[in-house]
Amino acid sequence: MAKPTFSTPDLTTFCRLNDLDLTCIGQHITAHKAVLKCRPNTTDNWCRRCGGHGEIRDTVLRRLAHEPFGHRPTTLHIRVRRYKCIECGHVWRQDTTTAAPARAKISRSGLDWALRALVVDHDTVSVIADKLAVSWHTANSAVLAEGHRLLINDPNRFDGVSVIGVDEHVWRHTRRGDKYVTVIIDLTPISQATGPARLLDMVPGRSKQVFKQWLAARPKAWRDGIEVVAMDGFSGFKTAAAEELPDAVEVMDPFHVVKLAGDALDEVRRRVQQETTGHRGRAADPLYRARRTLHTGTSLLTTKQQARIVRLFADDNLTEVEVTWSVYQDIVAAYRAEDRSEGKRLLQKVIDTLASGLPPGLIELKRLGRTLKRRAADVLAFFTRPGTSNGPTEAINGRLEHLRGSALGFRNLTHYIARCLLESGGFRTVLHPQLR
Repeated sequence: MAKPTFSTPDLTTFCRLNDLDLTCIGQHITAHKAVLKCRPNTTDNWCRRCGGHGEIRDTVLRRLAHEPFGHRPTTLHIRVRRYKCIECGHVWRQDTTTAAPARAKISRSGLDWALRALVVDHDTVSVIADKLAVSWHTANSAVLAEGHRLLINDPNRFDGVSVIGVDEHVWRHTRRGDKYVTVIIDLTPISQATGPARLLDMVPGRSKQVFKQWLAARPKAWRDGIEVVAMDGFSGFKTAAAEELPDAVEVMDPFHVVKLAGDALDEVRRRVQQETTGHRGRAADPLYRARRTLHTGTSLLTTKQQARIVRLFADDNLTEVEVTWSVYQDIVAAYRAEDRSEGKRLLQKVIDTLASGLPPGLIELKRLGRTLKRRAADVLAFFTRPGTSNGPTEAINGRLEHLRGSALGFRNLTHYIARCLLESGGFRTVLHPQLR
C-alpha cells in the first residue's frame, strides 16, 4: 500500500473555505462552538457605476453559519471591505456571493451539509438548526428552498417513469380542512428490479378530479409513456387514469384486494359475535381471541393455531365465519402461487364463485363479490404485470408517518409536501452517489 502524501496543515482547505473564495486568518475554538475569522480572496475595488478605482473606506463583519466540525457549530466571521469610488463617491461592499447569497445566514457549504443531513441522514430540522447554531425557521426556510432549487424542481425528475402507483395519505389529524393528500409513486424501479420505489408527488385532496388534474398537467409525451397504474379500490383513481391515460393498464394491487377480503372477514366476525353472544368481542370469547389467527395464511399457522381454528369452526353457529375465512385464504393462496398463470386461474375461480351461488345470509361476501366482479380486469391484470403491487406505496406511506412523528407533526401542508419529497423522492443517491 502506497504511503499517503502529507501537506502542510491548512485550515482553509480543511474547512472547505477555498470553495467559498475565502481564506481563514484566525480561529476561536471552545468546547461548544468554533468561530473562524476569514477574509475574501477577491479584492473587488472597481466601481460598479462609473468603473473608477475605489479606495478602502472601512470593514464590516458578515457572520455565516458553516457546516459543523467536530460536532461543534462553526461560524464564519468574514471581514468584508467597503470601498469608496474616488471618481463618483459611490460606496460598495466587497463581493462575498461566492460564500453565500446576499442576506443569507448560512454559507453555501453549510447549506449543502444541511441538505445532505436532511435527505441522506434523515436528521430533523431541529437537529440541523442546533448543529448550525441558527433558529429553526432560518434552517427550515434555507434547506427547503435549496431542496426545491436543486432536487424537487429538477425538470428531469420525472424522466423514465413507466409504472406509477396512486394512493391516499392522511397528513394531519385535525378536524379542520382536508386531512387527505393523494400520493403518486414511481414503481418503475420495482417493475424493472433496478431499485426501490420513489415518491413522485403529493397533491392536496383525495378525489378523481385531483388525480385527473395532476395527470393533465404532465406533458403528453410523459403520459404516453405510462404503461401501468397501480391503485386501490377507489373508483375515482381508476376513472381519472382511464380518461387521462387511455393506453395504460389499471392494476388493483394485491395489498388492497387482500385487505378487502380481510375487512369482509372482520365484518362477518363482528356480526356473528353480536348475534351469538349479544355483545362485542371480549377477551374470553373464542371468536374474538382468534381474530389475528384468522388473518394468518394457512401455510404459516403453527400447530397450536391450527388446533384453535379447528375448535373454533366446530361450532355450527360460526359457519358464516368459516365460509368467509375460506374465501380469504383462497385469495391469499392465489397471490402466493409460484406460477402466475395458476394464481390467475385460482383468483378467477374465486371471483366467479362470489359472483353467483352464495347463500343470502353472507352479505359481506356478496359485497366483496360485487367489488371484485366490477374490478375483475384490474385485479387479474396483476398476474400479467409483475412488479405492479402498490405495496411500495404503502411502505412509503409508512415512512411518511415516521417523518411526521419525528417532526412532531406539520401544520403547513406546503412544508409537509416538500419534506416528504425530500424524504422519499429518491434523492439520496443524487447527494450521495456511493449509496447506489
